[in-house]
Order: sequence, then structure tokens, then C-alpha cells
Amino acid sequence: MTIGWISVRQYPAGVFQPSAGDASQSVPWHLVCLFAGALVFFGLLAISVQAQQQSVAPPQAIQVDVSRVDVGVIVTDAKGNFVEGLQSNDFQIFDAGAPQPITDFAPVDAPAQVLLLLEAGPAVYMLSDSHLFVASALLAGLSPGDRAAIVVYNNAPTTVMNYTNDKGSVQGALSTIQFTLGFGDLNLGQSLSTVLDWLTRVPGKKSIVLVSSGVDTSPSAVIQPLVTRLQTGDVRIFCVSMSGPLRNPKKGTKQQRRQSEQAFSQADAWLQTLAQASGGRAYFPENAKAFQETYAQIAQLVRHEYSLAFAPPKPDGAIHPIDVKVVPPAGSPNANPSTFRVDHRRAYVAPKPPGQ
Repeated sequence: MTIGWISVRQYPAGVFQPSAGDASQSVPWHLVCLFAGALVFFGLLAISVQAQQQSVAPPQAIQVDVSRVDVGVIVTDAKGNFVEGLQSNDFQIFDAGAPQPITDFAPVDAPAQVLLLLEAGPAVYMLSDSHLFVASALLAGLSPGDRAAIVVYNNAPTTVMNYTNDKGSVQGALSTIQFTLGFGDLNLGQSLSTVLDWLTRVPGKKSIVLVSSGVDTSPSAVIQPLVTRLQTGDVRIFCVSMSGPLRNPKKGTKQQRRQSEQAFSQADAWLQTLAQASGGRAYFPENAKAFQETYAQIAQLVRHEYSLAFAPPKPDGAIHPIDVKVVPPAGSPNANPSTFRVDHRRAYVAPKPPGQ
């Protein structure tokens, strides 16, 4: 099944360049709004149709050899402020409820690897100017040692720029992306799974900033394995919905408004699931200012990620749930740890028993 999407033209050296006579410069804004809104709406409905047509495969654990388990942790207080200055002895890690000694610890200033995964779809076409906020707010908020990369996806992911700490080059690549109208799939789940394969070779703290409408025409059999992989992996997903400005609850018949609301809610729930499974967060900005604030906050979250590690206690090849608590010592300036929000991966896959 295909829905409307926005094609991009890839140029040498992995940089997108605009061309004269770009169709995106001649389409009236009100037609863009109507076209994009309709495409996103019918794309969201496609998710439900495909779910009815395909059976869901049972969850499959990803078997890997694990000699240590890396856990990225973000800690904020009740007001959303970042809790800095925490040390290794301020944390407790639990494997299936059993406390584990922390074998490695890195403070918040450890370099981060940030991958911008951008949907090439109608929401992006309509809000392409907001990508400048990705460059100005997100990139400006990263540390000098942090590296960023760009990947776009429709039916499959395509690399625009590989990891670099040259934020100016990343901003330049974003600001010269060309969007034109076309048709194709929006395989979010499959594309994200492929990107996770690529990231297995990238060391250090890894985050994906997913800029998407939440529309996903991937086969339903992809969904549960992807969620399990995010729960057991070491990549954090920050989801930014691009569909907020497309929503108009006053247009259409009562039935159309109800169907639209249900479809958007389904897409929002999928973005929430991706974020929560990986220990990340989901955002639903509705205007340019909100997009800028969102990207600035994500940059701060990336910079304020602690890196912890522990040795898996039991080589049984099973999925082990993880829990992390912050318990600062008495007299610590970080008071009231019960009010802290602690975001981290949910689980890991233990190594197989010897001989298996």
C-alpha cells in the first residue's frame, strides 16, 4: 500500500542541493495544507487496514553476546530541570529486581552520537522550514565533541550525511534539502530497524531524533520485534511529531473529524511507544516556536545523559528487565530524589549459556 510522500534528490558528497524551478516553490500554501492533511489522514488509515490484513508475528528476542550492559540514564527533577553532578554511587541498577554493581560510569559531558532521522512525507513538505530549527536549536545545543548525522526515509532509509562534529556542515545539508511531491511508502518501522543495524557499529552514547508524522506502512510483523529491540538496545529515540499543524478539528463532517482524531491518535501512540520503549521522550509541537523549543530541549537531554554499565549476572539468553534508581547520599545538594524522572532502556538480552 502506498500513500503520498515527498521525494528528495540526493547529490554527490551526500548533500542535497536545490534546483531552479523547484515544484515546492510554486504550490499555493492553502493547497499544500489541504494536500498534506489529506495524505497524512489516509496514510494513518492505512495503518489500520494493513493491521487487519496481516497477522502479527510473535516477539523474537535478539540474541547477542553481552559481556557488559550499557545503560544511558537521563535524570530531571519535578520542574523538568536537569540533575547534574551525580556520581556513580548516586545510582542503583537492578537486573530483574536484583541490585547489580556498577562497573563503569561516565558523566554527562561524555560525547554523544546524534542521528537525525527525517520522514520524507507530506508533513515534512508542509513544515520544511521547521528543519532549520533542527539545525539552529538542536545543533547549537550540542557539545563541540558531539557528532551528528542525517538520514531520510520513505520506503527505506537513505544516508544524507555521515557522523561529523562539524555542526555547520550538518546545518548546511539540512537547509538545502529539496522537497517535491511524489508517491511512495512510509515504512517507519522497517527504516528504523535498518538504522538500528547501522548503529551497532557506532560506539558511545547514541540517540535518534525521529522527525515523523507517525504514519507507518511497514508490515505489521515488523512492529513487535522492533519494540523488543528498542527495549533491549542502547539507542534512545526522541520522537518529534510533524502532524500537529495539520490538525484542524473544525473541518469536515462529524464522522470525518472523529475518524481523523482516531487516526492521529494512533500515530501519536506509535511515536509514544517508540520513545518509551527506548527510554526516550515524544513531543507534539504545534507551531514553529514550539518546534524550536522542542529541539533545544532534546539537545539538553542528549548532553545530560549519564552512561552506566554493569556485568550481566546470569548467562541464560533471556530478556532481563532493567530498573535504575537515583539515591544520592545524605546531605547531597540533589535533594528529594523521589521527585526525579529517570529515563533509561527497559531491558537487555543476556548472553547464551556456555556451549549454546
